[in-house]
Amino acid sequence: MRYYRPMRPIDTLSGCPDYHRRKFLQNALAGSAAFFTVPGALAEALTRTPTDAEGPFYPDNLPLDTDNDLLIVNDKISPAVGAVSYLSGVVMNTKGQPLRNAVVEIWQVDNQGIYLHSKAQGQDKRDRNFQSYGRFLTGSKGQYHFRTIKPPSYPGRTPHIHVAVSHRNKRILTTQLYIEGEKKNLKDFLYRRIGGGDPKLQKLVTIPFKPLAGSKAGELTARLDLVVGLTPEDPVKTG
Repeated sequence: MRYYRPMRPIDTLSGCPDYHRRKFLQNALAGSAAFFTVPGALAEALTRTPTDAEGPFYPDNLPLDTDNDLLIVNDKISPAVGAVSYLSGVVMNTKGQPLRNAVVEIWQVDNQGIYLHSKAQGQDKRDRNFQSYGRFLTGSKGQYHFRTIKPPSYPGRTPHIHVAVSHRNKRILTTQLYIEGEKKNLKDFLYRRIGGGDPKLQKLVTIPFKPLAGSKAGELTARLDLVVGLTPEDPVKTG
């Protein structure tokens, strides 16, 4: 059984065979529900998530499987290689209100540092069991969830995951997720230019990958909340 159905929010946890997936989703749902029931918790406008370059390797041919479980492609039995990571968050506006029906996309390199793109080097060595790209449609609480791997670095870049948010068929955010504590961040040319080099804005997209409680397989969890405007973003040069 797959992680959960593509492009659908989690409404129930019944039937999910994996304990850690189930526990992760229970905690994520409970945490988000509590966040949005605290009156006055967001008295001031939230800072929008800073934009970042889309990069040249957004898949030029999307895989047939585009759900939110990047570790299993279609009905293959063999999972992808890498540190299993559960990535979640909430898409919201600057008032802290969750954004429903937002499409969250992520794409990244596999454990060998190779993108799913015809012009990316090393296609013959790419992990065919890694989906490389996924998307998720948020529900009424604005939540998204992915199962992926902790991204490795590759020549010229610090570890990162590309993230995009679209709403009503318009791209409203393009950014990249970075790993807290990664020494290569401060040497990365794209990381350094986030928000004009503002550490406060860089911190908004720099998150820890923490051990998943109770996991004996070294699984990780990461959370990135996304604060967006509801108008199409200004173009950002790729890099």
